Amino acid sequence: MADWKELLEPKTKEVLKELIERAAYHRHAYSQADDVKIAQLWAAIAEISKDLKEIKEVLGKVEQPFKVIVEIGEAEKKKTIEKIIEEIIRPSDQASQEAVKKLVDTLMKF
Repeated sequence: MADWKELLEPKTKEVLKELIERAAYHRHAYSQADDVKIAQLWAAIAEISKDLKEIKEVLGKVEQPFKVIVEIGEAEKKKTIEKIIEEIIRPSDQASQEAVKKLVDTLMKF
């Protein structure tokens, strides 16, 4: 019977191989467990968890600049829409200016 790992698609097989190697770093710990196989799985899960934590930390650092970029983009988009609408409508009184503001706010939702 073939080793089940050999039946995996190549990329998955490579990822699994790497994870098994990383979990093996903890062999000294899990080899002392009552159920070595389960302990080895927990070591692999811990390695994946560390990766996920690092990714979340990096994303957290990247997220704020992107939020600022989006805010700047939204502000510029609003200015452009206001300019275009004002050129088309050319509000002359307070009521027209309010109508332009409401129209711009509505368009910003799209």
